[in-house]
Amino acid sequence: MRLLWITAALAFVLDQITKYGVIYGLALQPGQSYELLPPLVTFRKGLNTGINFGLLHGHPDITRWALFALALAICVALVIWAKRSFTRTAEFASAGLVLGGALGNAVDRVFHRGVLDFLNMSCCGINNPYIFNVADIFIFAGAIGLLVWGGSKKAA
Repeated sequence: MRLLWITAALAFVLDQITKYGVIYGLALQPGQSYELLPPLVTFRKGLNTGINFGLLHGHPDITRWALFALALAICVALVIWAKRSFTRTAEFASAGLVLGGALGNAVDRVFHRGVLDFLNMSCCGINNPYIFNVADIFIFAGAIGLLVWGGSKKAA
């Protein structure tokens, strides 16, 4: 369990540092972008009041608190699952990534009324219109890890 908490803390801190560093350090305004490694990596400020791809953005206050509560419920369920079932290092690390990323985005919803997004990645002539953040990467990577390694059971 210790690895889960360490991984979650590192993911959370890295997420918050990158958000503040890019959004406030570069002083990006909505719609403004900064090309770091064009066209592969571009920083663009966004505030997502819904979920991925702008879904559920119509009622910001209701959505904000509902998504905050959902994130916390998922985090609690994930910790319970880990405590009861996980035995492998990869399971704890994967759960920590999901937990840290989810908490990073949940904190944004409380203090910024939505999730701070800033990463845009395009490649090979395909222009990706969506932006995301480091927490989203951690959540995705952790979820993949849980799909791959999350099936072990503790001996009864």
